[in-house]
Amino acid sequence: MDAVTTSAPLWPVAALKALRPKQWTKNGVLLAPLLFAKSASEGGLVIKALVAVVAFSLLASGVYVVNDWVDREKDRLHPEKRRRPIAAGHLGLGSAVLLVVLCWAGAAGLGWWLGTSFVGVLGGYLLLQVLYTGGLKHMVLLDVMAIALGFILRVVAGAVSINVEVSNWLFLCTLLGALFLGFAKRRAELSSLEEAAAHRANLADYTVPMLDQMMSIAAACTVLAYGLYSVSAETVARVGSDRLKFTVPAVVYGVFRYLFLVHKRGQGGAPERVLLGDRPIQLTIALILAIAAWALYFPR
Repeated sequence: MDAVTTSAPLWPVAALKALRPKQWTKNGVLLAPLLFAKSASEGGLVIKALVAVVAFSLLASGVYVVNDWVDREKDRLHPEKRRRPIAAGHLGLGSAVLLVVLCWAGAAGLGWWLGTSFVGVLGGYLLLQVLYTGGLKHMVLLDVMAIALGFILRVVAGAVSINVEVSNWLFLCTLLGALFLGFAKRRAELSSLEEAAAHRANLADYTVPMLDQMMSIAAACTVLAYGLYSVSAETVARVGSDRLKFTVPAVVYGVFRYLFLVHKRGQGGAPERVLLGDRPIQLTIALILAIAAWALYFPR
């Protein structure tokens, strides 16, 4: 199929769209170590954490451009991806290369300011994306595991940027939550696309009932892991109270709301779209952050 023949937008508009700014919301997880390390009131660390978010967003945007160029022919067969600037023919090879160079140079520069350890995490994420594009995305189960590993690296990057350790609980909750979102994404793709395997070969190895079971397991484990974290002796001793347990009902509602959106409204294929478009999810996240701030920064 030929590229979409709609009128071409201005180059800056097409370039910005190719960077997928909506997906930068995923990099908000880099701020989790800052929040749970009780460091959100320290201006210097806040600046470092925000710079880390920008660096990771630039790195990820460069990866998106590379992926869009590699997958441009398949994207032209997809009902939504065919509108991406590269698939639509609005950006050529020269523009794609320029965007990648600018993004990765910016990420490297900011990463170097944060330290060599942070640069190492950036390199690990880039290697993961190369492996994902080169083959992991075609392997059943390993594709979702790779997505989850990407979120773990984001959390590690956030911790490294402010020089704190990633707790075992944060590692576990991130892994399970990312698996839940990853399986939900695959389910949405499988349910919404005709001849889904033509768009993503490994979708032929998934079935909706199988993905429903995997989502249920991941969702239950996510809620259980977070609940145990909130009331663990280690957490209570570090926080100075057991107030974090009051975030658990909101976390449970958020997971259930996401399942509702997947099963009843056919959403879940783009988590960032749910985050930016569903008001109950937005209010739930705001409530969780407010209660967590109260628990962490206003102890008894």
